[in-house]
Amino acid sequence: MDLDTNGTAHLLGISAFARRVGLAPSALRFYDDCGVLRPAHVDTTTGYRFYRPDQDIRARLLRSLRAAGLPLAEVTVVLDGDEDEARAVLERHRNTVRDRTRTADATIEAVLRSLPGDGTRVEPGAGAGDGTASGAVTLVRLGGVELASAFRQVVPAAGHDPEHPELGCVLVEIEDGEVRLVATDRYRLSTRVLRPVGAVEGPARRLLLTAGSLPGIGAWAARCAAVTIEAGPDGATLHETAGTASRELPVSAALFPAYREMLSALTPARHRLVVDRTALLDAVNDCGEAPAIVLRLGEDEVTVSLPDDSRATALPAVCPGERPPPIGFDPAVLAPALEASVGPDVLLEIASATEPVVVRSADQGSFTTLVMPVGLVSVGSPGAPAF
Repeated sequence: MDLDTNGTAHLLGISAFARRVGLAPSALRFYDDCGVLRPAHVDTTTGYRFYRPDQDIRARLLRSLRAAGLPLAEVTVVLDGDEDEARAVLERHRNTVRDRTRTADATIEAVLRSLPGDGTRVEPGAGAGDGTASGAVTLVRLGGVELASAFRQVVPAAGHDPEHPELGCVLVEIEDGEVRLVATDRYRLSTRVLRPVGAVEGPARRLLLTAGSLPGIGAWAARCAAVTIEAGPDGATLHETAGTASRELPVSAALFPAYREMLSALTPARHRLVVDRTALLDAVNDCGEAPAIVLRLGEDEVTVSLPDDSRATALPAVCPGERPPPIGFDPAVLAPALEASVGPDVLLEIASATEPVVVRSADQGSFTTLVMPVGLVSVGSPGAPAF
């Protein structure tokens, strides 16, 4: 869709602009939220974003810097800072990349020398049955690596409370041409959306899978180019699409929480923080096994510390808009959410210091985690707020 808002501006819809600059629409929405690449116009009724053609210069440079692995907080320095600052950031990042490359090369060389060199491979064993069920059957084909990645990201959010076996499961929803995986332990909630390879066959389906078995099934799926979920009234099976091997999926009869109602009730984010994901994870881990850590957002940085301000680490960050009050997290909950994310940067969307915080990345907009903050006044008291 093109708009003419002032007689001269020729605006492009987000999909057209995404194709023009080689960025995904989800990445453009992320960069808008971060204040790095604002659209020229946002329709107040529909919320649709529109861009000027001349914004492609900034967008392409942004894409190139991200492809080079530059953290978003430093990308803004290159895009908006003076030339000396930009050169210093780029030189420092180039040295970091060179050091990582040398380290990785040495590691790979050492592993290659340790291999026997006989080409022996361990093939996955035969599965348990063909999974064919009577009645209506749903078939959906997925990339093996993509499904394994989804299991890796979502399973850590599953619970371990024997009194609530439904929380020890991953919900798999097959509907509307997509596959959605959901898990929650009431302190965090993770969702990942997968796009099937080809059309889904059969009716919509909801499966509740026991989380403990999924990492092993995911490791098997990762060795397959594609896998097919076959789900019917009597159970579900994961088949190697191009072969004969299969794995039975561990279906549970428990009732999963009504997570959609909770998501729809979320308060819109008032504050946003973009920071290097690995650096934030390291800062959280550096606080040790404390019951809580605190994030304090500044103009161009975020400080991670214990509630008494000890073990403080300041990190470059993008913090558009007004500053929120300090917000506390249980590091045992926040750290796994950061580990499960992908890409160099992470975005935290904050409504308030007492409501769920959305954790997501530009590199994979289909994966989202919600994390409950902890009250700083009651740090050390048993338990943390739950959904």
